[in-house]
Amino acid sequence: MPAVDKLLLEEALQDSPQTRSLLSVFEEDAGTLTEYTNQLLQAMQRVYGAQNEMCLATQQLSKQLLAYEKQHFALGKGDEEVISTLHYFSKVVDELNILHSELAKQLADTMVLPIIQFREKDLTEVSTLKDLFGIASNEHDVSMAKYSRLPKRKENEKLKTEVAKEVANARRKQHLSSLQYYCALNALQYRKRVAMMEPMLGYTRGQINFFKKGAEMFSKRMDSFLSSVSDMVQSIQGELEAEAEKMRVSQQDLITVNESVYTPDSDVTSPAINRNLIQKAGYLNLRNKTGLVTTTWERLYFFTQGGNLMCQPRGAVAGGLIQDLDNCSVMAVDCEDRRYCFQITTPTGKAGITLQAESKKEYEEWICAINNISRQIYLTDNPEAAAIKLNQTALQAVTPITSFGKKHEVRHPSQNVKNMENDKIIPSESASNQESTQLIAPGTPIQFDIVLPAMEFLDQNRGGRRANPFGESEDSSKDEEEDSLLQQMFIVRFLGSMAVQSDATSEVIYEAMRQVLAARAIHNIFRMTESHLMVTSKNLRLIDPQTQVTRTSFDLPTVTQFAAHQDNRRLIGFVVHLSEPLGEESMSAYVFESNTEGEKICYAISLGKEIIEAKKDPEALAQLMKSVPFTNDGKFILLNDESEEDGAAREEGEESEA
Repeated sequence: MPAVDKLLLEEALQDSPQTRSLLSVFEEDAGTLTEYTNQLLQAMQRVYGAQNEMCLATQQLSKQLLAYEKQHFALGKGDEEVISTLHYFSKVVDELNILHSELAKQLADTMVLPIIQFREKDLTEVSTLKDLFGIASNEHDVSMAKYSRLPKRKENEKLKTEVAKEVANARRKQHLSSLQYYCALNALQYRKRVAMMEPMLGYTRGQINFFKKGAEMFSKRMDSFLSSVSDMVQSIQGELEAEAEKMRVSQQDLITVNESVYTPDSDVTSPAINRNLIQKAGYLNLRNKTGLVTTTWERLYFFTQGGNLMCQPRGAVAGGLIQDLDNCSVMAVDCEDRRYCFQITTPTGKAGITLQAESKKEYEEWICAINNISRQIYLTDNPEAAAIKLNQTALQAVTPITSFGKKHEVRHPSQNVKNMENDKIIPSESASNQESTQLIAPGTPIQFDIVLPAMEFLDQNRGGRRANPFGESEDSSKDEEEDSLLQQMFIVRFLGSMAVQSDATSEVIYEAMRQVLAARAIHNIFRMTESHLMVTSKNLRLIDPQTQVTRTSFDLPTVTQFAAHQDNRRLIGFVVHLSEPLGEESMSAYVFESNTEGEKICYAISLGKEIIEAKKDPEALAQLMKSVPFTNDGKFILLNDESEEDGAAREEGEESEA
């Protein structure tokens, strides 16, 4: 170890300029040491703080590794192998956290504490002694100046003795303080070396102890685990590289495709159109009304799902129902000078939504797809084959039978059998001596609502005298009611109607009830139109309960079958057999839900038919009039055994007259 510079204690009393010059060098060295010690302490405190932060960080890391299992990933739960591996790593991190905590304590005791003690004890002591030495030197200078001013001629022995004594005390005090100061400066040259090396010795020993314990704790049992994890990571990395190569090749192939895939409506003259689609998806422009004459167009993603047209805005998680396509019609329209526009019309004939495709191919395929779906061929065993059979021109509108006003447009059942021979809406059980397919043609459209005829609507809004929609005057209608021997009104709700192929048995009514109720359940149709069913000895009439407008009527002789449901007694249905203008015949089944028992409606219809037959034979009519009681005005009174619930619905003692 090299020799250390010293201040000579023997020269402290003389206090020569040379000694003072050497003292200034030692003082400069002490000042530099103090500044460096402060910086070194800050660095060591930063290391200690980092180690403490490492303890907290490893503790948080362990918790986060365990939290991986509880995360709800959008693409499914995490891999179980990854979860088990992270659990093991969490235990390892916890054990490492214990070692980090021990290391932090060792750094505090063996690194930070020694340097703090050196600064607070040694450097502070030198600074204090320096101040005391300066005070003593100043007092000595003052006493010497006073002693030097003593006069020569008139010497005062007493004053001289006091001043000399004061000088001696000041010199002794300066000598003592200088000796202590010099000793402290000399000792500081040794202590600074110890103070610099002792903290680093503690730091190094703490780190070695940390790594040694870590090696003893993990080296043996972690080798195989780390090796397996490394293999798993390399395997995943290999899969990633293979997948990246596939994606690169696919990307290159997709980039090199024909430029026509980017150009809308690239082949206008002869696009390849698939007219047999039973499902379709893509972007369309939807027309929205924003005012009386203003509209906006919004580009949205549309797709078909079963018999529904769904719409999904960009960024939405799922799509929503925008239009039920069953029994709807679609046709090309001219709209705001835009190309490729088409409109979907509801089964009631009301204009629905207006859409715009981006190309002629998309435009015609959407029309064909909606045409095919509206025929419900997606419910058949072989939808594609049925679509080929029912393929039509893309611009032709398809309008199924959906209203009472259009019931004469029903195609003959034999045509339905020919075109839809493979269709099955819902598999049904065999009826008595007849299969359900022989009663109702598969794929037959179902009507779910009653449409008020246009002329009636105009008459109601026009005001004044209202013309009867069926060409009858109000007076003739009243005369007809007065002439009828039977008038019975029932509150009913229309459920649906459909064309049938046979009226030979009541089983056709039960099958129609089953298919109508099943279709309502499948398509979530809950709305029902309430009407008053007037049963007379001449016809059945459906009357609007608010306006008293006759929605439709059926001559009683055309009602060939009527029956109530075997289980749900409030369900009533009847079959109407009509003759077409060209000599063909059509049959339709109508299903209702009544507030009263369906048997009472059936009884009223049966009585009306008996009255019609009895009118042909006066004796039979007289016999019938005897067997059934009359009201005061000569009308038949029907059975009066209503339940309490039915009686509450007609609490005014309603008789057979409406």
